[in-house]
Amino acid sequence: MGRRARFHGMKKQRFSHVNRLSLGGGLDEIAIRRSGCETAPSLARGPRRYLQERSKVRIEKRMGGTAEMQRTGKLKGIFTPNIVPLDSHGEIYEDELRRYVDWLIDQGVHGLYPNGSTGEFTRFTPEERRRIIEIMADQTAGRVPILAGAAEANVKETIHACEYYYELGVTAVAIVSPFYYRLTPDGVYAYFKEIADRSPIDITLYNIPMFASPIDVPTVRRLAEECPKVAAIKDSSGDLPHMMRMIAEVRPIRPDFSFMTGWDAALMPMLLVGCDGGTNATSGVVPEITRRLYDLTVNGNIDEARELQYRLLPLFDTMLYSAEFPEGFRAAMRIRGFDPGQGRQPQSEVQQLALEKLTRQIQCLLANEGYTGEPTEGCAVPTEVDPEQVARIVRQVMGQLDNRHG
Repeated sequence: MGRRARFHGMKKQRFSHVNRLSLGGGLDEIAIRRSGCETAPSLARGPRRYLQERSKVRIEKRMGGTAEMQRTGKLKGIFTPNIVPLDSHGEIYEDELRRYVDWLIDQGVHGLYPNGSTGEFTRFTPEERRRIIEIMADQTAGRVPILAGAAEANVKETIHACEYYYELGVTAVAIVSPFYYRLTPDGVYAYFKEIADRSPIDITLYNIPMFASPIDVPTVRRLAEECPKVAAIKDSSGDLPHMMRMIAEVRPIRPDFSFMTGWDAALMPMLLVGCDGGTNATSGVVPEITRRLYDLTVNGNIDEARELQYRLLPLFDTMLYSAEFPEGFRAAMRIRGFDPGQGRQPQSEVQQLALEKLTRQIQCLLANEGYTGEPTEGCAVPTEVDPEQVARIVRQVMGQLDNRHG
């Protein structure tokens, strides 16, 4: 019987000390003192028993990730919003999901972000969304933090998801602003305030105006001031001035508050203006590039980082804009050697033909980076990027920074 059909127990873990962690929103967890080898809670006993055991031994591995993340509780670095592989029946392909998780961690991503937009959370049932987090929490085993997408169709179910993921030991949850019904800023505030007041786990606001009610700067500041559990924002608007205004308003009153960009095309400038990291879909395809871009930028290697940002740009644009989202990322994942299966959104014949063409384009871009071979029909010669255009954009960003600190 394969892993698709049953739960697997977690590996034995060694716990040797008591440690109290405080996440940004005040989540205090006490690790139970253990000596020698202790068998960690096993999913093989079923989810209810697993949660009971996990709540008794909720260890310091809630944080995982970098030393700074463990010390401060802030989300920081590159978090991968992963696609969930599906088998031939359209069900969660557990073996492949576990293999994919291991690969992402091995490639150096700082954390994982399941049940986000790239993860197609709306196309899974609430039970499936919980199962996805169970699998990933089990497979990750504390090696990196998990930012779990917890958005449901209403406040009540979203709070239930927060409680469930807290018991699984994830680091924090991300909750998208209300979608379908377009709410006013007051409505957005009331929605998050109700959840934050009742959530046991830190909350990351998720701003993606193309799909949901926008979260404006005054609302972010108000929630940051009034709700200790609101500990971060993931902003996928791609709006650099909007991000700068949020940082300027919130960081002075909440130094522990994290700012994460979800817009890969502007990762470098977002980091330069003060973002703590990103939830970047390209890191699910080329984690090597996205992680290196982060490292180069935060270490001040601007010239190298600028070059890498512009190498990442055509891949991001091609995967995002050339097919129904996130099919471009699914095609790229397949090229990197994984079996993501076919997405649950039906595709017309025209769309399928377009996706085949897109797959060849993505393969050429990945071949140009040395991650795969070229398709049999070959690839067109890539267009050179104008270095003066690149330098001009960087000068504009640096000028904005100088004006802020002048």
